[in-house]
Amino acid sequence: MEIDFNKNNDGLVPVIIQDAATKNVLMLGYMNEEAFVKTKETKKVTFFSRTKKRLWTKGEESGNFLNLVDIKNDCDNDTLLITVNPVGPTCHKGTDTCWDEKNNQNFGFITKLENTIENRIKNADSEKSYVASLFAKGINKVAQKVGEEAVEVVIEAKDNNDDLFLDESADLLFHYLMLLQAKGFKLNDVVEVLKSREK
Repeated sequence: MEIDFNKNNDGLVPVIIQDAATKNVLMLGYMNEEAFVKTKETKKVTFFSRTKKRLWTKGEESGNFLNLVDIKNDCDNDTLLITVNPVGPTCHKGTDTCWDEKNNQNFGFITKLENTIENRIKNADSEKSYVASLFAKGINKVAQKVGEEAVEVVIEAKDNNDDLFLDESADLLFHYLMLLQAKGFKLNDVVEVLKSREK
């Protein structure tokens, strides 16, 4: 790996730290060549502290280490992306990230959809909201709807109309997300079960 430690005349390159599982950015630090070598050797992320003017292994005092997963160099060879498995909060202020954000798993649009479903369950008028009206009928009706949508996906899978298959698949996923919330769960709970089965 070719890294240009001398591009900025200070021997340092910026290092973006990303959680390997959630893909959230946790912090930004700097490395010199010695810190880079130590990180690779120990498998614990080590920076060069610009204030202390020395190497600093994240977690050396707190125990909140950043366990190395992977290192990537950018196209200009002067910025590193390091994926880690963090132990505890990353920020020295005790937060998950240095931007005071929770390091929760996020599935992009699916997470947004889960939040919309949750909002409709709690706040929407059941006469105006499909989600609220279905929840008002109870978990048996929500589960029944998931079963109906699953059957429709199977039927469309046997035909050659991809648009109908995708429409029914979207309906199934939507209602499954509703059923998860009716049971007090979200998609991440299912993901954790799948991760526990990984070999």
